[in-house]
Amino acid sequence: MKIKPLKDNVVVKRLDDDDEKKVGSIIIPDSAKEKPLTAEVVAVGSGKTAKDGNKVPLEVKVGDKVLVGKYSGSEVKLDGDEYLILREDELLGVVE
Repeated sequence: MKIKPLKDNVVVKRLDDDDEKKVGSIIIPDSAKEKPLTAEVVAVGSGKTAKDGNKVPLEVKVGDKVLVGKYSGSEVKLDGDEYLILREDELLGVVE
């Protein structure tokens, strides 16, 4: 299943942090772990419509690695994969 975001929306997939550290014998369940802040852009919308009627293209493109806030966007599940849909201005930055 494919998803195409509308206007200035962006679909991202959170990237797993492989930097897990174990301290002693404490096991932290997945539900208690913090969500990763880095994500990869999967799909982008067509862009914003300015007040004069012209389309303003988005600055991010498919494949970019971006930083997202902990509680920003809307989580959706498609074909068993979890995605995050948010507006471009909710992105914190692009990782280079």
